[in-house]
Amino acid sequence: MIEMTANKPELYRDLARQLSALIAGEPDPIANAANTAAVIYQGLPNLNWAGFYFRNGAELVLGPFQGKPACVRIPIGKGVCGTAAATGATVLVPDVHDFPGHIACDPDSRSELVVPLIEDGSVLGVLDLDSPLPGRFDELDREGCEQLVAVLLVHQRKHPRGKLSSNFDDRARDRR
Repeated sequence: MIEMTANKPELYRDLARQLSALIAGEPDPIANAANTAAVIYQGLPNLNWAGFYFRNGAELVLGPFQGKPACVRIPIGKGVCGTAAATGATVLVPDVHDFPGHIACDPDSRSELVVPLIEDGSVLGVLDLDSPLPGRFDELDREGCEQLVAVLLVHQRKHPRGKLSSNFDDRARDRR
């Protein structure tokens, strides 16, 4: 387990302040998701992946991330990310080998934390964090990452032309 437990709330407050300052005034949701992933990946210890998957119909599609190349598409309801998207609830997995149906995009990942992005009752996507350490994530990480997702979503709400949902809906329509 991580020795920084007592400092985690302060660390997440600092990351939320950094993120707010970094995305202030920027309406583009892709740019903001990219910077969110970078802030998290650089700011939290013992991660091997941090990034986003965005909903496109019945699947999640890879978005901005930091780390090794990743699975591009994940069906809703499959794996940790798909489960968080299907339930609309954060999923914290201490050991991915114990999670039924875990999708191993990186065989070095041992624990995972997935936070859904929910706007107006709809799941737009998920924030996914992976670690090579079993038991890396705890309730303080869950709360902190949910706070970081809230910072991103509140910011995007202020920029209607840059809403996450409309941006990805438009991209999906453009591919048809």
